[in-house]
Amino acid sequence: MTSTQPVPPWLTTRGGALKPGVRPETTFVMLEGGPKYKLEVRPAEGKFACAVSNTVNGKRLDDPKAIYPDASAAVAGGLEQLRSALGW
Repeated sequence: MTSTQPVPPWLTTRGGALKPGVRPETTFVMLEGGPKYKLEVRPAEGKFACAVSNTVNGKRLDDPKAIYPDASAAVAGGLEQLRSALGW
């Protein structure tokens, strides 16, 4: 479902990376050598949404009302929501 997403500069400057999950709709944000956040693309109103959650406590960090035209845009939007939630 998702394609390989480029790692945004705000993440690389902090030593982070993106890693695909076992399921094609899942991408992990890697920090400090481990998966810290999970981005999961989901269908929404004929388009796509991106659920962003903390892998340690499951806390959601995304705007559940955000909808994107395709899966790639949903991952990019999820990354932007994560950056904003972290204050980076």
